[in-house]
Amino acid sequence: MATEPTAQADEDAALMMRVREGDRAAFARLYDRNARSVVNFAYRFVQDRAKAEELAQEVFLKVYRSAGDYEPRARFKTFLFRIASNHCLNERRRGEYKLEAPVPRNEDGAPAVDPAAPASEGPDAAVAGRDLESALGQALAELPERERIAFSLCRFEGMAYKDIAAALEASEAAVKSLIHRATLSVARRLTPVV
Repeated sequence: MATEPTAQADEDAALMMRVREGDRAAFARLYDRNARSVVNFAYRFVQDRAKAEELAQEVFLKVYRSAGDYEPRARFKTFLFRIASNHCLNERRRGEYKLEAPVPRNEDGAPAVDPAAPASEGPDAAVAGRDLESALGQALAELPERERIAFSLCRFEGMAYKDIAAALEASEAAVKSLIHRATLSVARRLTPVV
């Protein structure tokens, strides 16, 4: 029978327990280990790298402020992405952000598709790759918020259904349904491109 992760089983949870005790170096390490994922997650909401980085900073500020109440009942990543999901949803609901067909980008802001495709692929393959990346970004932008969150946490963060359910405060069945609907929607959107 599986048990809930403890601070000893989850290195990030152990770090967060140290943060709870006032260890700032542990928080810096926790930030270094998870910031990229939170920035990428936020980017899927706002399609602006600078704003995504700002949102990630705000998420980690909330994590730091909630350290005193932290209990490792689930994986730290679940706790982190619950805060990130709520924060990004709140920002979107304020109405500042409108998702448009994004050009997928790497962490450094460069296009996700390498414009210097290997010679064996040629320019046609590079263009097809850019088209696919653009279509994927548009498909994600068109998903309802909870579907986008569940799909992103599953497909991009590799989180288990149970952890996504905890992050979204939903049942595993609801998460499976969200991911299934999102997957079908994304697949329909990408079919003409592939």
